[in-house]
Amino acid sequence: MLKVENLNVFYGGIHALKDVSIDVPRGKIVTLIGANGAGKSSTLRAIAGLVRKKGKIFHDGEDISGAVPEAITSAGLVLVPEGRKIFPHLTVYENLMLGAYIRNDRAGIAETLDWVYGLFPRLRERAWQKGGTLSGGEQQMLALGRALMSRPNVIMMDEPSLGLAPLLVKEVFEIIAAVNAQGVTLLLVEQNAFAALRVAHYAYVLEVGRIVLEGTGSALLADDRVREAYLGG
Repeated sequence: MLKVENLNVFYGGIHALKDVSIDVPRGKIVTLIGANGAGKSSTLRAIAGLVRKKGKIFHDGEDISGAVPEAITSAGLVLVPEGRKIFPHLTVYENLMLGAYIRNDRAGIAETLDWVYGLFPRLRERAWQKGGTLSGGEQQMLALGRALMSRPNVIMMDEPSLGLAPLLVKEVFEIIAAVNAQGVTLLLVEQNAFAALRVAHYAYVLEVGRIVLEGTGSALLADDRVREAYLGG
């Protein structure tokens, strides 16, 4: 579904990503874990066409290495950015409808909206409430719901648990699993390695711009190196 080969990203003289290669199979959850500055967010931004890069990126068999962000989104590959980036002065409904800006099938959009409300009943309850008045967990639901409004086949999520209380972190990862159960493929960047590895089918560990470990989520949870570095021993 999504394949990255030898991805390199430079910020001036800083070599942020060094020959990063990852594979995200259709219908799976794949996670990237690592410390701050490891290159996790840069990987997502490069795939989304937001930073200049070298290397190859294939989505559903098509080479999108040089595509602009609008074309990548239209192809079904959507980024939920770090910090959620909802529009706080717009209502929940207006935020969601902005996620469907690339579509012109009115009946289909209404059907997708109903599907999103089914996944997130609290968004339906708060449809006319300003986005900025929602709790952190509800804003994460809104950010994910907005992404789903474009009917993507791959969603990339950057630090979905950032700044959330432990109870809300659990809820967000339950939502991620529920979205995946609907057939959506997910590439997840997350500092909460324990939560990410528990939900992921496959995982990669990034250190200073390089992939240093990979394996199933359960295998990395049991790996002593991962436990010591990211799971508190």
